[in-house]
Amino acid sequence: MEYRTKEEQVADYLRERIISGVYPRGSRLKQAEIAEQLHLSITPVREALRLLAAEGYVSGDSYRGTRVVPFDAAASGEILNLRLVLEAQLVRGAVEKVTSKDITELRALANEFAAAFESGDRATARGINYRFHRRLYDIAEMPQTLHFVQILWARYPFDLINAVEGRGKEAVKEHEEILHTLTTGDASAAMLAMRKHIESGWTVLKSA
Repeated sequence: MEYRTKEEQVADYLRERIISGVYPRGSRLKQAEIAEQLHLSITPVREALRLLAAEGYVSGDSYRGTRVVPFDAAASGEILNLRLVLEAQLVRGAVEKVTSKDITELRALANEFAAAFESGDRATARGINYRFHRRLYDIAEMPQTLHFVQILWARYPFDLINAVEGRGKEAVKEHEEILHTLTTGDASAAMLAMRKHIESGWTVLKSA
């Protein structure tokens, strides 16, 4: 996080909370409250919300207020296919650049995710899941691809998928498979493991 501006750090914080469902779809985001929570001035919060508006996470303005955008069920299938393509590229890039330190950090996040689901804290688990994927994709050092993936995430129903009973245990296993491919350096297996992870979440949502 050190290399990011305050605006980018706030935007990442808000993305995580939107994807995790802490800020539900359609809920209003108040700049003053967010600034107070983060012990920041209004300015970086305002700029962060502008970034998120450009990515499609929120809508509105300073007069009407800012709200979390509802996800578009009709577009989810198309978004799924785009995620499969772009996130596979990020995983391949991560395999090429990953270090033992990276794997240790990802392992810690995967363990935190499993513990949160085991305790029944689904909102925290969803937030950790976001950090796991974001940390993994940062390793690839492909900022343009990651930018487009974050736009897709804004329109994807993560909160609904991870609320489905039994999804947590499957996701834990899938994270383990992804980590295993990173440690072995097998890019093809890593791409396949990520594809399985994304598709299984979508399958769970459709059958719920």
